[in-house]
Amino acid sequence: MTSMVESPSPWRGDVLQAQPGEWLYELSADEIETIIAAANAVVGRGIALDAVSRDRYPLAGLTVALADWRDRLDHGHGVVLIRGLPVRDIGRDVARAAYWLIGLHLGQPTAQNPAGELLVDIRDTGASASDHNVRLYKTRAELAFHTDGADIIGLLCLRGAKSGGVSRVCSSVEVYNQVVARRPELAPLLEQEFHHHAHGQLGPDGPKTFRYPIVSREDGIFRMMLLTWYIRNAAEDFPEIAALSDAEQSLLDLLEWLPFEPGTALDMNFQEGDMQFLKNSVVLHARTDYEDWDTAEEKRHLLRLWLNVPEFADGDDRLRHGFAKETNA
Repeated sequence: MTSMVESPSPWRGDVLQAQPGEWLYELSADEIETIIAAANAVVGRGIALDAVSRDRYPLAGLTVALADWRDRLDHGHGVVLIRGLPVRDIGRDVARAAYWLIGLHLGQPTAQNPAGELLVDIRDTGASASDHNVRLYKTRAELAFHTDGADIIGLLCLRGAKSGGVSRVCSSVEVYNQVVARRPELAPLLEQEFHHHAHGQLGPDGPKTFRYPIVSREDGIFRMMLLTWYIRNAAEDFPEIAALSDAEQSLLDLLEWLPFEPGTALDMNFQEGDMQFLKNSVVLHARTDYEDWDTAEEKRHLLRLWLNVPEFADGDDRLRHGFAKETNA
């Protein structure tokens, strides 16, 4: 019989919502000054962010905070929201540099797509969410609970939506345990390999799907990679290789429903300057759909980083160095 997971510890959103100190970190004035000074130096030199050296910009005034954030991610709940960066006052270029430097001290930025982008703009481009070859982060559509393709997933809010666009996170360990408790006959399916739609990212002559399990428990180490719409799109477009059984359909239905059960997820309505970092292996994230502002300057605009951290024991090299660049939302 498939057993529940006790470590890393599962958590519930309704509990953490009442304990903001467990996941929210307010930057001090001195910490903000340290970040802005380093970012101004980077921008002033006029060098590309991917040429910036961590050693040259040590963020000495942030040493204790950085250690705290890494500990919360690796040994805590796997989520931290850092608040207080005055992005509107410092401007987008300095904000980008500030966010890059913080990410650089948490992990190693890694490409998020075949184009090799390390810092990705998250905003609505007007693309259709119904097109299976459109990345959903380029739309205003709701994003279901999912994971991405690196050890740490980061977002910086430069501008918020007019309404909606709420970030939602939940413990993938909690979701897994609920599957085991409620539908134990479905739980073993989590560790089988499913076909995932490649969404055109492997080239016109490349594979149309890639195979990957939803849950791995190798050597007692838990990790989840959840992209249910990739699996459903593969089944719809390539039924000859990716058709789903009734049990597999039921499992996907359950995985999509459980995070929305009241009390499971923790909701974060981003403020300008908020930086959210998640541990990908144990935290699922989602976004509600949103209404945008009319002017280009005020439209919802986030920046995303993917960070690899070799020290994280529950990372997966197949995601870090293999087809991770195919799996982002």
